[in-house]
Parts: sequence; C-alpha cells; structure tokens
Amino acid sequence: MTLLAAVFVVNSAQAVNAQYQDINYAVDEITWTAEVIANPRVTGEVLIPEQIVVGQHTFTVTAIGDKAFKGCKNLTAIVLPKTLQRVYRSAFDGTGIMLNKANWVDGCLWIDSILIATDKNIKPRFEVPENTLVIAAGAFQGNKTIQRVDLPASITRIDHETFRDCKNLQKVVIPPTVTSIGEDAFTGSGLYLNENKWKKGAFILDDCLIATNNDLPAKFIFKNKIPIRLIAERAFANRKGLKSVEIPETITAIPTAAFYGCENLTEVTIPATVREVGNFAFYNCGALKKATLPTELERLGMGAFYGCGNLADQVLSDKIEVLEQATFFSCHSIKRLTLPAHLRRIEAGAFAGCTSLDEIVLPPTLTDLGDQAFAGCSTIRKMVIPNGITALNKQVFQGCTRLYRLDLPDGIYAIGDEALDGCLALERINIPKSTFRIGVRAFHNCQQLRNIILVDHIHMIEEGAFMECKMLEEIQLPASLKKLERGAFAQCISLQKVTLNDSLRVIDDGAFCQCRSLREVVWNDSLQSIGVEAFLDCKYLPIPIIDPSIAVGKNAFKGCKERR
Repeated sequence: MTLLAAVFVVNSAQAVNAQYQDINYAVDEITWTAEVIANPRVTGEVLIPEQIVVGQHTFTVTAIGDKAFKGCKNLTAIVLPKTLQRVYRSAFDGTGIMLNKANWVDGCLWIDSILIATDKNIKPRFEVPENTLVIAAGAFQGNKTIQRVDLPASITRIDHETFRDCKNLQKVVIPPTVTSIGEDAFTGSGLYLNENKWKKGAFILDDCLIATNNDLPAKFIFKNKIPIRLIAERAFANRKGLKSVEIPETITAIPTAAFYGCENLTEVTIPATVREVGNFAFYNCGALKKATLPTELERLGMGAFYGCGNLADQVLSDKIEVLEQATFFSCHSIKRLTLPAHLRRIEAGAFAGCTSLDEIVLPPTLTDLGDQAFAGCSTIRKMVIPNGITALNKQVFQGCTRLYRLDLPDGIYAIGDEALDGCLALERINIPKSTFRIGVRAFHNCQQLRNIILVDHIHMIEEGAFMECKMLEEIQLPASLKKLERGAFAQCISLQKVTLNDSLRVIDDGAFCQCRSLREVVWNDSLQSIGVEAFLDCKYLPIPIIDPSIAVGKNAFKGCKERR
C-alpha cells in the first residue's frame, strides 16, 4: 500500500499559495490567515496589508515567513500590519532594509513596532519598549553584548531561537502575558549554560519550563515552589529515560512537540485545565498507553499522537471541531474512538494506519473527509458517510481490507483517486445519482465487489477505476460517459457482459484487457476508437466486425476468440 509503505509526510493540506498585489502568500482556509512567503525579486517600498482577498475569501495576514524577502538588496522600505503574530528575522537577511545602517537605532533594527534584529551596539541591559508588538524569531540570536532583557506586557510569545547563543545573557524578565515559548529560544545562551539554573534535569525561568536534559527522573512530577504555568515547545523532546509525567493544573496548553520522540513514555496525566494539545506533542511516543484527554479540550494538533502504537481507546471532547492531519496516525492499539458531536472536518491521514480501529461513527455535522483519513484501517467493517460529505477524497479508505459495506449520501459528486483501492472485502456500495467522477484506481482490487450500478450522470471513469475487481460479472456503462479511460476494467476476470452506452466515443488502451470471462459486448453506433490492447486476452470474446471508420489500436483484440 502506498501510504503505509512510506513515512506519512504531514503537509498543511489547507494551505495554498496565492498572490496579492505582487506579493506571495500562503493562505490557510481553516484559520483564514495568510503568511508572506518567498518573494526573491521585490524592490523599492512594499506595503503588507492587514487583510488580503483571494477569490471570494478574506484572509488576515499574521506572519512574515522564513526568508520571505531574503537577498532583496533593492527592498528599501516596508510597512507591516498590526495583525502580525510572527515574524522571522531571516525574512530580511540581505535586504536593503537590513543593510542600510541608517535603519538601525542603538543596535536594533525596527520595522514599525516589530523588533527585527540586534547587533553588538545594543545596550547590555535592554528594556524592550512597551509598544512592541512582536519580537522576530532569532532577533537576539548570537548577540554577545546583551546581558539582560526585560520584556514588556505587550509581548505574548518568545519565538524560536530568539536568544540562542547569547553567551553573556544572564537574565530575561518574562512577563505573565507570554503564553508560548518557541523551540531553542534560550539554547546556548549564558542562562542555559548556567548549571545553577537547572534543577533535577529541568531548566525553569520565571515559572516557565524551558528545557530538560538527561538528568530528568523517569517519573517527572512538577514540584516547583512557584507553579509552572507554561511549557516551552520541545521541552521534553527525545528524553529516552522519561516514563511518566504529571502535568500540573496550572498548564492550559501542551505545546508543539513537547514530548516529541519520548519513546519510553508510558503514561501522561493531562489535567482538566488543558485546552490545547499542540502539533506533534506526543509524536512517536511508541510506549504511551494512557493519555486521557480533557472533556473541555478545544484543539488537538496535527500529528499530536502520531506513531503512538500502544495508545488506548479515546473519547474526544465535543468542543473539537477539526481533527487535524495525522492526529492518530499509526495508533495501532486504538479499537474504539468516540468522535466529537460537532466535528466538521477530519483532515488528511488523521486515522491512517489505525489497524485495530473497528468501531467509529461519523457525526452528522461532518462536511469533509481528508485524503487518506482512514487509509490502512484494516479492521473497519462498515461505515455510513454523513450527508454533508460531497466527495470521497484521495485514498480515504485505501487498504481498509475488511470494509464490506459503505453507505454514501445522495450528494456525493466524486469518488476520488484510489479512494477504495485495496478494499478486498467490499461487497456493497451505492453510487449516488449525483456522482460525476470515478477517479483513478478508485475501486482497484475490490475483489468481492459483485454488482455495481453506474448512474447516468457519471462523465468520468478514470484509469484503472475498477481494475482487478475479480467478482464483477456485468457492467452497463452510464449514459453520460464519452470516454472509458485506460485499464478501467482491466483484469476483471469474472466479467462476462459489457453494455456500451450510446454516447461512448473512446475505449482507451487496455480498458478490458485480460477480462478472461468476457463473452459479450453490446456495441454502439457512436464508437470512434478502440485503444491498444483494449480487449487483450479476452479469450471467450468473439472478435467483432469493426466499421472501417473506427480507429483500432495495436493488439486491441489479440487473444480473443476467432470467428469461424
């Protein structure tokens, strides 16, 4: 199976590139936000608006991405919106803005209310002004002058690598308004390298757990005199000796990759106060068995439990509306999972490879099933698709080898590429009257599919759509179909009769090749071409008398029954 033969790569399926007023963006159709991405040839003065319009939708600009304007020597000025939540220092590396010394004040490069970068001319003790909205990721990185930084209440995030390798940094005052700290924000700094700042394998600053090391005990319980209110991203990542964790009730979010790769972690106590579990929070925690999710949880990030092969059955909070990409990818031990009552979306690969999952009910509120959402769920036996779903997306049930029944709603317009590929036990499926397209290898290798009614509105039966459906016995092509694509019914070894519709013009290469039981084709008068090896090795099919006006490909009827 293609999905499980390779590592599942998580991409943001809802993020697409767009251009607005000559600037490139990635827009997110879930959060309705936009990020400025690579613009290698921007010159002069640039205005980044608070919102952009793409098609019929409006997106709020919240980020200037990594290397967004890198190397644009002729970029001389830029106006940034107040809606920004994240900016990368690297976005302005090598730009005219950064190279112009006149833009630097007291060792700082500012753009509006955003601190972009610092250099050796900064004051050793630096108070970030109160009106500062954002400090760029990496803004102080490698600065050997800075010794103390006081952050204002206007700052809500310390981004990744902000103070990395600031060798002489001895103190940072973190205000209570800071709600997230990025990966490696303090790694290699004077603070990080100070052994007195570490206690029992944990590095804590101003009631924030920044990082851990290999001195961390196997059973970690937060016992700080001042309660920990915040855990930094990747704080526990790759701690092989960690076996159990009790997260305190002062924590409201488990951040991105917090326990990434803790392969011996078996149990984590998540308090009721937690509202968010971030992206890849427990990625590849293969030994994790117990992680009871709070009833008030609002977000479960993409890949949150990716590869947690021993994780027990889960009940998900009714406040979760989107299950993000690869959330439970390859959670082999989950048998039953209760989905939120108001769930709207299940994104790509959310349950892919959950090989023990045999009981799941999709809520009626669901409007989207992402690519590969249940791919490789080899124990699911039946499923009812809610009325809000309008398409079966790519590989959505690929390799569900025990799925014998799938009920589709009336509004389905497409059955996507490889949607049911390898569903060996599939016996019954209704094709709704609204269906327009049956995609590439959509029913490939559905070996128990005996009967299927192809409704008249189907315009596309694509390459290999029913290839190796070994139990199919009779097919009547839909009235709207004009071309039957390559290999559409190839190797359907039980197929005995095919009725061509009056609109069919083209039978493509190998469409019925190796249909060894095929005895009868009801031909039409509108056919214009028959492709290469279209009926190859259909040994019981009499070679027809073909009108000379019809183009017939090489070996179209090779191996068929000769007329006497």
